[in-house]
Amino acid sequence: MLRAALLVACLGCACATLSFPNGSNQACTNEGQDWLLNMPSSCTYTCKCKNGVVQCEKEQCVTEKGCFMLQDTGKDSCCRVCKGCLVDGVARASDTQWQDPKDPCRVMSCKAGVLTESNLQCYTPCRNPVSPGPGQCCATCPGCWINGQDLRKGHEVTITEDPCVKCRCEQGRTACTKQACPVLHCPGDKVVTPPGECCPQCNGSRQSLEPPNGKCMVGYRIHRDAASFHVDQCTSCRCANGTSLCRRTTCPVLDCPLRGQVKTRHCCPHCDQRLVEELRATCSHGGRTYEEGDRWKINPCHSCTCVGGQPICYMERCPAQNQPCPPNHRWEQDPGQCCPRCVENDGVCTVFGDPHYRTFDGKFYSFQGSCKYLMAGDCEGRSFNIRVTNDAKSTKTSSWTKTISMKVGSVKVNLLQKMRVKVNGKRVEAPYSLDGQLTINRTDDSLLVHTSLGVKVLWDGSSFLEVSAPTSYKGKLCGLCGNYNGLRKDDFTSRHGKVVASAERFGQAWRVGAKKACGRRHEDARPERRCADRSTGRFNRDTKLCKRLRNFALFGSCHGRVNPALYIESCMVDMCECPNARCYCDSFTAYAHECRRLGVKLSDEWRREAKCPSGWARVRPAPRSR
Repeated sequence: MLRAALLVACLGCACATLSFPNGSNQACTNEGQDWLLNMPSSCTYTCKCKNGVVQCEKEQCVTEKGCFMLQDTGKDSCCRVCKGCLVDGVARASDTQWQDPKDPCRVMSCKAGVLTESNLQCYTPCRNPVSPGPGQCCATCPGCWINGQDLRKGHEVTITEDPCVKCRCEQGRTACTKQACPVLHCPGDKVVTPPGECCPQCNGSRQSLEPPNGKCMVGYRIHRDAASFHVDQCTSCRCANGTSLCRRTTCPVLDCPLRGQVKTRHCCPHCDQRLVEELRATCSHGGRTYEEGDRWKINPCHSCTCVGGQPICYMERCPAQNQPCPPNHRWEQDPGQCCPRCVENDGVCTVFGDPHYRTFDGKFYSFQGSCKYLMAGDCEGRSFNIRVTNDAKSTKTSSWTKTISMKVGSVKVNLLQKMRVKVNGKRVEAPYSLDGQLTINRTDDSLLVHTSLGVKVLWDGSSFLEVSAPTSYKGKLCGLCGNYNGLRKDDFTSRHGKVVASAERFGQAWRVGAKKACGRRHEDARPERRCADRSTGRFNRDTKLCKRLRNFALFGSCHGRVNPALYIESCMVDMCECPNARCYCDSFTAYAHECRRLGVKLSDEWRREAKCPSGWARVRPAPRSR
């Protein structure tokens, strides 16, 4: 059982960093493992092992914005809630909506102790609507498109002249309805209507004591139990045991332009046919003239139709982005689409140092083979493969990545030391592109190869290599980077489909080419690595250098996202046969790359303080055996 104190305890915080008695974050090794948090807190936390650190997400409180009837729910909860509604003896939470099971056109909604009942008004923007089926209120239009716009599942389209009309795609048909806005509980001076929105909203929030003896409060007025009252011309209400029960008329959808609508002392406007006849002409919009019935698109979210001399425009409403995407997902905007969507991040595999690997599924291991190996490849479609050549440099036990060979279709790319690049055997300089098949660009410290398959390779010209693959390759890959199926436990799957126990057997299973490609004799039977005695001065120096990864001035901003322990361990391995005392820079570089990939802002100042040159500037000379 995990016991901890939370550094972050404010309401609305999505993630908390754990602090333990020794002042450090809780490290973990089993990526994705659930952790139990037992602590004296009224909030609920879900904790998992992510990047070697236990990370916790706090129970999400419902937003308090727009509620003037906030109430505490007792000692056992860390959230305040907006007052709900008591309807026929059933408690309903605020901001909920439901339909009458006996009458699908009758809709009820609860907002801060006020129940609004109304009837849906139907709208069918097609000539041959389909009659409503069981449980449906309105007729529907065949297909999922309106005004030339595709309706994606879960999205809405509104009419800009009447934003209360909402159209959705339901089971391959377009359903359009208009609903009355809920009655607001807040004072009139706190009511605002956002541009383009159908309904007004309460601006701000306030904790309020519930009126005594079952009375109801709407705005600044308190109504006694069983009293009847009117909010406006369209709405009549009754107070029932602390809940305001309101009946509101939904105005019909008018088929005439706004300039042809007339408001009277009655609840709803109506079309003035004399004005409508005068308006029947062409439409002018954006400097262009359109005939009756013409349709045009302003942008991916906005399209219009000329109706009675008035442009009737439809606007797609995107899902709110105030909630984060699920873990390991990001918002992405597709070309030509109105709304962004949550897509899963690409899988990333890294290799660094002597060498150490982090697979697509997050398994961390070391393998010092000095031959040529398949690092990652499409084992089903054979669309690409990436091979690495590891060089022993005359050492007894260690090796390091020397070159990378990448084949995509008929194109072969070789990434060499000191940022040198060959394409199909010919030396090229970045930036470089080839017939839409790939591009090669150079940053301050790396080369980036981007293929048309979505597979990318980042190489620093020394020993750091990063391969990323889109989710379309999930479960299709093989090699030292694993099979990319979301599971760490079977990453050590050999060429013959068998899961092996050791990194050594796994690495040797993916050796390619002849033994002459190996930099060390008897590659299959290397002696066990033996480093300096723990009491020697060199070991103490190595330990001091590697533990600078825990330096808060250099990397402290990342420690809550990526556990440095595994990188420190890799650093100690790299220093074992290091010829120049700077092999720790490989682990530092890999740690910095992982931090930045996860969105941590990390200055390059760490290189100066740690005395680590970037990229190929730290290429090692031939090592000496200890």
